[in-house]
Amino acid sequence: MRIEPVSDDAATPEVKRIFEALAPGGKVAPFFRMLAHKPAVLRAYNQLSGALWAADSKLPEKLKDMAYLRVSIHNGCAY
Repeated sequence: MRIEPVSDDAATPEVKRIFEALAPGGKVAPFFRMLAHKPAVLRAYNQLSGALWAADSKLPEKLKDMAYLRVSIHNGCAY
């Protein structure tokens, strides 16, 4: 059984608002479309991510970059 990402047409109004905040007028990443199956999880992840990556975050920029890179490597990401 394959779980399909939430399409723009199938998204609830709440999810559409979050999609627009994530990618204004652009393409929403598949990761966020999968989280959209549980709008509360999508909203919470978006808030956490925003707090961690915000310009006024207490985390140093180099530490953010190292964390991003480490998780990408751990997950086998090719980018």
